[in-house]
Amino acid sequence: MRIEIHSIEETQALAQAIARLCQNKHVVITLDGDLGAGKTTWTKAFGKALGVTSTINSPTFTILKSYTQGNGQPLHHIDAYRLEGASQDLGFEDCFDEGITVVEWSQFIQDQLPEDRLSLSFEEGIDENRVITMEAKGDVSKSILEGYHD
Repeated sequence: MRIEIHSIEETQALAQAIARLCQNKHVVITLDGDLGAGKTTWTKAFGKALGVTSTINSPTFTILKSYTQGNGQPLHHIDAYRLEGASQDLGFEDCFDEGITVVEWSQFIQDQLPEDRLSLSFEEGIDENRVITMEAKGDVSKSILEGYHD
């Protein structure tokens, strides 16, 4: 599914819509795209829609940050950018087995990701224009994507 985005507000609205569909589910969402494509902006709006009250920012240097959703479940935010070339198992399975996990730069930990995941690819255009391609891989992520209506 391809979605054209023309503003930060539309990016935030997409994140909020996906968050509503993810509530009370265990799901992994991967976000890929160039620097500045909108991945962290999307994650901030997504977390806020899930009831996270802490400030969400990119965990580039810490790699993983965990927050508490409004329902008490965890929201894990992984930034795998600095893991390019890492071959060891970093123990992310624990994150993937509880709450919701958002992974930026997922291509760097591809072999550690669960099979069932919702993948969003951000393609940057001119100004705030973006194309976001969403792909479901597995039953849980398919149910989320099937529930999304533009």
